[in-house]
This record gives sequence, structure tokens and C-alpha cells, in this order.
Amino acid sequence: MKNPGYIVIEGPIGVGKTSLARRLANTFGSDLLLEGAADNPFLERFYRNPLANALQTQLFFLLQRTQQMQELRQGDMFEPVRVSDFLMDKDRIFARLTLDHEELKLYEQVYSHLTRDVPVPDLVIYLQAPVDVLMKRVAQRGTACERNMGSGYLQSLCETYTRFFHFYDAAPLLIVNAAEINLVDNESDYQALLEQIGGVRSGRQYFNPMPEVLRMAATGEEHG
Repeated sequence: MKNPGYIVIEGPIGVGKTSLARRLANTFGSDLLLEGAADNPFLERFYRNPLANALQTQLFFLLQRTQQMQELRQGDMFEPVRVSDFLMDKDRIFARLTLDHEELKLYEQVYSHLTRDVPVPDLVIYLQAPVDVLMKRVAQRGTACERNMGSGYLQSLCETYTRFFHFYDAAPLLIVNAAEINLVDNESDYQALLEQIGGVRSGRQYFNPMPEVLRMAATGEEHG
């Protein structure tokens, strides 16, 4: 398999970014760069009262992520593979969703100063799933600060991600339908994804594998 270089996993809350990033890092024996959402002291307050806490929540994330990008840029650039569960542009995606007009103007000024020379990924994997699937996954993982998050917020977030990646061309892009596959525990799903990763050179590609039940029906296999 061709060395995939710097890989970024992106997508809305609950889609499985971190789990996939961990597995890919384990496969490639690579450095793993994870966003530290749990370290944001404003996040729980944001979910309780978004209007009152959006700006400080977003500025904390911006400072945190730009520091991580600086450390990545200053690290060993000869490291064969690096895997991350966030794209720097993610910060802007959330800012445009949560901040009002004046807050966004202030945020954009800070963002433009802090994000110069951010490393560009060699591959971005964008995971998609419907809102009802995301809500179930969020509930299953039971993160305390996410208990007040509504489906309306997730719907808006999914739409914002869709618009962003519709125009994204900064790096090769692999769009994955993650609604009915298990890239962490199902070996065949994961191996199929690895094959797709190995084939991405430029532009964008789509990975929409047939769910296991439909695969068995199509091939005449019996379940269990």
C-alpha cells in the first residue's frame, strides 16, 4: 500500500472520527493527533446555553487547535504517517454555525492571524451519517456535556459540513457513507476502506460499501 502520509478524519459529532483515527494509527504505526474537546471548560456551558457561551467556546478551540498544528509542523516531518481526527478548517465550520455576526467578525480576525502555514493533509476522509444515526451514537457514548445537544443542532452541523466539503479542494478527499458500516469492529469493512485509501491520489472519491446483510443477500450467504 502506498504511504498515505498525513491523514485527517472529519465529520459531524458522533460519526466515529476518533475511533477510526485510532485504528488507522495502529495499522500504520503512526503518530496520532486528537482534538481535546474534553479539555474545553466552556463546552458544557455551550450545550446548556449556546448563545451566551459560543464565542469563548470557539476561541478556546481555536487556540488549542492552532497550538496542535504548530507542534505538528515543528515535529519530525520525516515521520512516514500521521493521523488526526480533526481538520483545522473544522474550527471555522463550527464558528460559522454558532457565532453571531459581530462575534464571527472578531473570530475571523483572530483565525486569519493564527492559521498561517497550517500543514495541508495528504488525504482527508469525510465520514457521513444521518442525524438519527448520529443521535443514537452520541447517546451510546454517554459524554456528559453532550446530553443537552438537540437533533436540530446536529442537523445544522451536518448541513454545514456538506456545504463545506462540496467545495473542498485543498487535499484529496474520500467521502465515506458510515451509516451502516462498522470501521472499527468489522474487519471486512475496515479492509475495504484501506483499499480505498490506497487508491486515492487526487480529487475526490466515494466509499459507499454494501451493508453486511445486503452483501449476504446478494451473494446467497446465510446469516449466522
